[in-house]
Amino acid sequence: MAGRVWPSISTHTIRSHTMRSLYIALLLLPLAACSWVDLTKEGKTVTQVSKVPTSCKRLGSTTSATRSTLASIERDSEKVGVELSTLARNAAARMGGDTITAESGINDKGEQVFGVYRCGQ
Repeated sequence: MAGRVWPSISTHTIRSHTMRSLYIALLLLPLAACSWVDLTKEGKTVTQVSKVPTSCKRLGSTTSATRSTLASIERDSEKVGVELSTLARNAAARMGGDTITAESGINDKGEQVFGVYRCGQ
C-alpha cells in the first residue's frame, strides 16, 4: 500500500508477545525467592551482631553485593539480606575476622557495607 509508513501489528501478535512475557515471568518468579550463596566452613565461625563490643579490634569493612531483582522482578528482601550477610561472613573469615555488623542498609543496587572485627582470642 502506497503511503503507509507504520507497519501493521495484528492483535494476535500483541497477544502472543504478552502471553510469552507472562509465561517467562511465571517461570522466573520461583527463582526470585532462591538463594545461591553458601556459607563456607570458615564463614560459619563468624557471627553478626547489631552492636560490636568495645573489646573487639576493627579489621576493616567489606561490601557485599547480590541481585535484588531478577528479570525486573523484585526478590524477597529477607532473602537478599540473608545472602548479603552470608557473603559478608565469608569475606570476614578470609580477613581473619570473627564478627560483623551492618554499617549501612541495603542500597538499590543490592549492596550493603559490613564492618569486620576480631573479638575472640
